[in-house]
Amino acid sequence: MDIDHFSHKRKSRSVRLILLFAVLLLVGFVLSLNTGPYSIGPFEVLQTLLGEGSKKQSLVLFELRLPRMVIAVMIGAGLAVSGAILQGISRNGLSDPGILGISSGAGLAVLLFVSLYPATNMAPPFLMPFLALIGATATAGIIYMLAYKKGHGISPTRLLLTGIAVGAGLSAISIILTLQLNPRNLEFVVTWQMGSLWGSNWKFVLALLPWMVILLPYVYRKANVLNLLSMNEHIAASLGVSLQRERLALMTGAVGLAASSVATGGGIGFIGLLGPHIARRLVGPQHQYMLPITALVGSLLVLAGDTIGRSIMPATEVPAGIVISLIGGPYFLYLLIRTKG
Repeated sequence: MDIDHFSHKRKSRSVRLILLFAVLLLVGFVLSLNTGPYSIGPFEVLQTLLGEGSKKQSLVLFELRLPRMVIAVMIGAGLAVSGAILQGISRNGLSDPGILGISSGAGLAVLLFVSLYPATNMAPPFLMPFLALIGATATAGIIYMLAYKKGHGISPTRLLLTGIAVGAGLSAISIILTLQLNPRNLEFVVTWQMGSLWGSNWKFVLALLPWMVILLPYVYRKANVLNLLSMNEHIAASLGVSLQRERLALMTGAVGLAASSVATGGGIGFIGLLGPHIARRLVGPQHQYMLPITALVGSLLVLAGDTIGRSIMPATEVPAGIVISLIGGPYFLYLLIRTKG
């Protein structure tokens, strides 16, 4: 009875928090619609959404701001849930697609395409997630092989250090390739690497949407498996869980979410670190409660970062990735200091 009461209480708390963050995301969405070089008031936004605004207002909202905001929401959810998966299967709270080098691998694949086809300013929107997936998958495989130790499996600390080392190497290669680009492609790559949500039209929304619609529900269905893997491998194995198969399936989901997000939004870091940690503090480690809040927190962070970046300096635009890094960098150091061993 006490266990049932505790479970019901946790579920009720989780539902309330999900509703709260959904409302906050909606409020952030409305505020972001009103933010930018061309000011549109709340009433004018409502008029435009109902089809009664001016041509300029319709252009700004429907062709510039709305697709960019939808992209921000999806990227935030994808990166945050990817981080939650990596933290669960590695049992390391410092794991994150950017810190582990997976985002660097995805970015390098896109950069290679731009370098090999210099006449093209960017890869086609529907091709970029697949290019990023190839780079991210190859990177994840290299990290896994280097971190694996026969007879001992994968140590969380070893995985983290290997990811940081591989990511640093890939970043160095990216810098070398960037220096060889022509001015037109260089501008695109630098903007993309800073996490500026450059892919902000409806083509990119349609390119990213299938990845989120398929992978996010798939990962949520694996919540109980993640619970077991994040606790103890021996317990999971004794309950009949195929460790290698499930870990590979979840890793594939994490890589797919991170790669598609990076391909569309560029180098936005720390969302995979911040989102799961905030959610875990609010509802605990059970993934069936944590994952929805993680996705909402990630979406809210990226949307807020992009909105702040568009408003703090009227003469120019600060990329969302830089705004988020100003928060995520100190938070990562804080977690690193608190982590034992």
